[in-house]
Amino acid sequence: MERRAAAPALMDRLVGAPISWGVCEVPGWGLQLGPDRVLAEMAQLGLRHTELGALGWLPLDGAGVRARLAPHGLDLVAGFVPLVVHEADLAPTRAHASAAARQLVDAGAELFVAALVTDLDWAAPVALDEAGWQRLGAHLREIADLVAAQGLELVLHPHAGTLVETAADVDAALAHTDVPWCFDSGHLLIGGVDPTDFIARHGDRIAHAHLKDVDAALAADVREKRKSLVQATQEGLFRPLGDGDARIDEVVALLDQSGYGRWLVLEQDLAITGSEPPVGAGPALDVRRSIEFLSKQAPRREKVSQT
Repeated sequence: MERRAAAPALMDRLVGAPISWGVCEVPGWGLQLGPDRVLAEMAQLGLRHTELGALGWLPLDGAGVRARLAPHGLDLVAGFVPLVVHEADLAPTRAHASAAARQLVDAGAELFVAALVTDLDWAAPVALDEAGWQRLGAHLREIADLVAAQGLELVLHPHAGTLVETAADVDAALAHTDVPWCFDSGHLLIGGVDPTDFIARHGDRIAHAHLKDVDAALAADVREKRKSLVQATQEGLFRPLGDGDARIDEVVALLDQSGYGRWLVLEQDLAITGSEPPVGAGPALDVRRSIEFLSKQAPRREKVSQT
């Protein structure tokens, strides 16, 4: 009998996300809290890793990012990068992706989290025909190879308001791309995909995980275009883990059963529409609740394999 090493401790795998503190580049999103407060609260909660946050929230050079994170004992894991890959001319996207990858690599990240947008202004998603999906898949592979040459792994992120938004989009993207995926329980559910079913059918494609819980009624409002993502978020679309309808307990168990042992990003999109909450309150309390929920779900057994 051969004994495999136990999975890393929960806190070694958890990653903070600035958007859990309301940091988002979308116009009209809400109050943007500054890096010093957000990074300090991450560290106070015991987090040791973070994603990058909105472009420009941290310095645009990798050394500058490291310098901002270091006093808080934080390392960078990944960055979210919108990409335009369905157009015939890929040259602008190559340049954009190369610059983003250089920042991430210099900052110490390992993952390039790609969202496929109509344009960099986040215009409404366009419908693609078969030729369009084929071009998208070929171009995404080219960008994945480009960032891999710089030392990063590209993962595809399904996301409301992008070309991979609905259940039909997810199926088409799975069929026409060969890159690994960033599993996102919240955005999958918003698009009409059961997150647990995605893990069961496509667990081998998952290389990164964003854990989100959502209110199902507000998710349906976004899916049916009755409310925008911004409006629904401001109304409480994203909930602390365990408080919504994404069945996060089952999600965590299925990820474990599938053999996934990589990063778990705490990402509860938040829009702060009132005054700035007191330090240690507001966003930090919700993230703490999510950490406490996950600490009760995390597997404590050592995995054993027979030989």
